[in-house]
Amino acid sequence: MSLLPPHSLSEKTHSRNAFEGIRAQIRDLRTDNIAVLAKKARELGGVIPLWFGEGDMVTPAFIRDAAKKALDDGQTFYVPNMRGLPALNEALSDYQTQWHGRPIPVERTTVAPGGMQALYMALELLVDVGTNVVYVAPQWPNIHNAIHLIGGEPRAVSLDFDTDWRLDLDKLFARCDARTRAIFLSTPANPTGWTATREELQALLDFSRRTGIWVISDEVYARLYFDGEIAPSILQVAEDGDRVIAVNSFSKAWAMTGWRIGWLTHPSEIADQLGAMTQYVNSGTSAMIQAGAAAAMRDGEPLIAEIRARIKAGLDLAYEKLPQIPGIILPEKPRGGMYAFFTLKGEADATAVCERILETARVGLAPGYHFGESSRAFLRMCTFRDTEEMRIALDRMVDAMR
Repeated sequence: MSLLPPHSLSEKTHSRNAFEGIRAQIRDLRTDNIAVLAKKARELGGVIPLWFGEGDMVTPAFIRDAAKKALDDGQTFYVPNMRGLPALNEALSDYQTQWHGRPIPVERTTVAPGGMQALYMALELLVDVGTNVVYVAPQWPNIHNAIHLIGGEPRAVSLDFDTDWRLDLDKLFARCDARTRAIFLSTPANPTGWTATREELQALLDFSRRTGIWVISDEVYARLYFDGEIAPSILQVAEDGDRVIAVNSFSKAWAMTGWRIGWLTHPSEIADQLGAMTQYVNSGTSAMIQAGAAAAMRDGEPLIAEIRARIKAGLDLAYEKLPQIPGIILPEKPRGGMYAFFTLKGEADATAVCERILETARVGLAPGYHFGESSRAFLRMCTFRDTEEMRIALDRMVDAMR
């Protein structure tokens, strides 16, 4: 006879089966990520971390001061407009109208607490259980997992690779079917730096118009483009009524990763629905954060130029130093983004290589399997770093691997 209270056995059984009680999409989520290597780096000490998609630049004072002023002015209440405060929405409208060469009114923009939140809202807007999203890989792992989390089927279509990364549009379109709700791409892409041409974007738009399939374009790295001041954008060819959503963020080009603010540019006719979604998902982005972002929009062009130059200097240095490592395979230099993405002859899985570099050179790189099976042999290096520190990291790698 048990001496436990009558309810204890039942509680113990429920506790033991708690994991089985959550949604299948949550149970299946991958929980390993770059942070596993980062934990090891803290134990080793002296590691130069080049694995995260984040630079070493503190957000400049003019952005911080605008947020501080909003805080000092008492802007600590709920935001009245779920889709963004007027100052930021108007600044975004002016910015996008200028850079995309066509009117982008405030009705087409919704602010979100982070680029990832904006991406998730775009997917939640479109994806039902049983439908799929076709996405261009290699790809930031959050995309595959966000599609899965919502209940959709993630379908990867890999870029072709010889000396550079190239998109086969016929292959991409052939992967779509009657259950495809959207095509997702990043341009410039994380991790490859591949950048869609205006002609490729027009072909995607034409396909969307024929089929009704949406195009979601992640343009977070659009200003970190080396062949001009902004990369080609789907917004430069699409009209207001097209089934197109562009997602952007202040994280990269304005050195605001910790601020968590991004935006969607979308057809004006779905603005009310996105406002309602914002209310139910996060109740809006805080006023002080939006004040900092508005300052970044107004006065941030010199900052963008400085960040782009620092990334380009780091990338140029990587392409100077990495060829000294035996067996290195470097694609053509990326047209945009903030990464060098490379592989070594004879290495099918770069995970062990990253671990070896971490232990012997004290440099942290991201293994390619995080970005999909097609890039398992690759390593990603963030080049948004002080140039001298980049030089030290690369010299360590060359010395350790020669």
